[in-house]
Formats: sequence, C-alpha cells, structure tokens
Amino acid sequence: MTTVQDIRSRADEEAPITMLTAYDTPTARIVDEAGIDVALVGDSMGNAVMGYDSTLPVSMDDVASRTGAVVRGVEDALVVADMPFLSYGADEGDAVENAGHLLKEAGADAVKLECGPHTVALTERLTDLGIPVMAHLGFTPQHVQQFGGYGRRATTREAAREVLELAEAHEEAGAFSLVVEHVPANVAAQVTDALAIPTIGIGAGPDTDGQVLVITDVLGLSERAPPFAEQFGDVAGEMKRAVEDYADAVTEGEFPAEEHSHTDEDLDDL
Repeated sequence: MTTVQDIRSRADEEAPITMLTAYDTPTARIVDEAGIDVALVGDSMGNAVMGYDSTLPVSMDDVASRTGAVVRGVEDALVVADMPFLSYGADEGDAVENAGHLLKEAGADAVKLECGPHTVALTERLTDLGIPVMAHLGFTPQHVQQFGGYGRRATTREAAREVLELAEAHEEAGAFSLVVEHVPANVAAQVTDALAIPTIGIGAGPDTDGQVLVITDVLGLSERAPPFAEQFGDVAGEMKRAVEDYADAVTEGEFPAEEHSHTDEDLDDL
C-alpha cells in the first residue's frame, strides 16, 4: 500500500511518480491494477464526468461520495481527494471539518488544496492535526473566474517568483508534495530543484518528479482535451461500438439469445 511518506520520499528519484484522476470504482480498480502511484479524486469531475463547464459547482458531497467509490476500488494506490471550491478558505474550522470528513468518512489518505497565500496557515493546521496535504500551484481551476480563462500561469518573472515562494512556504507548512499546473517548463524545473518534497506536473514539462493527467483525457473520453494532455486510447470509440452492437442485436432479435434466458416448465399454463 502506497503511503504519504512513500510519495514524500520520491523527490529527485529516477522513477517518476504517476498520478491519474479517478471518479468511480471500476476506473479506480483499473488505475490501481495498472500500478499508478496516486489516484486523485479531482474536482475535475465537474468538467470530466458531471457535465459542468468548470469545477466550481462540485460540492463536498460530490467529492466525498466519489472518494468512497475510489477507495473501494484500490488496494495499493494512495487516494488523494480534492477540497472543492469554498470548502476551505472562508473559515478554518469548516475547512478542518471538511478535510477531516474526507479522511474519516470517505476514506481518503490525503487532501489536495488549490493554494495561495491564504492556504499556508491552513496547510500547517491540517498537517498538525494529522491530515496530509498535497499543495497545488500554477493554474488553479477554482480561480478560473479570477484568471479569466484557462491560460498558462507564471509567465512573468514576478508571477513565477510568487509560485516559487508559495511552493517553499507550503513545503515549510508541511505539504508532502506539490502539483504544479500549466506553467512554463523551466519554472516548474526551478520549483522542483528548490523543494525537498516531490513535484507532480500537469502541463509543466518533463522535469518535475511526477506527472498527472485527467483520466478522461488519457482514455480519449474528453470532448476537448487541454493542449498539454495526450490521448492514450480511444475508449469513447470502443464504447460507441459496443452500444451500437447492443442496439443492433436487440433490434434484429439476436439478443437475448437462448443462453441468456431461463424457463421453468412448472410455470407453464398459469
């Protein structure tokens, strides 16, 4: 079973950390059996599988329910649950309660926070209480309204320096790892060099300690994948073929066949 300490120790290791999102038990089982190190129950579920245009509508109940489903599907992967929009940041007590709920009731191993200056103290508080925190800097989707879109972050010296300083502050506060998203590769490389905890990149180049993608992008289920993602399969095409074959079989009277049915002679002539 992969632990938080296992991931923390992977900084600067030759073998990169692998992380994928998962939102249900069957997918979590596949992710786990493939040997992925970390299963992230991301609030990306809003865009990926719930039909929303952003992550903002995703609720604590949504994340908790799907975290439980993922936990039931894995044996080895570390399960990290996203803290959704406004489940933290307004009141520390509420944030602690929400994070604790994801560990105590849903079964997550750790939580992930989209970070800024306001989450440094919260990271320290959560880790002091025994709630492991994965930090997230660069492009943070919960701030999409503030950013005005999904563009690359840390593209100026000032913004890049802020990401580096916040990364160091969250490491000091106790975060066990850091996701760095959609920033220039040389910025991510410098953040990685500066930290003793591992970095996990998404759209941040090859020089981080690991990589994460959204599972629907990897499988070819997304309508619009970001430019830094790659489709490693055509699951959408295979699903469509299977559904069409089922519909054809029913329409043509080929399903259900004799082997799919059971009769009992004692129940004739009712």
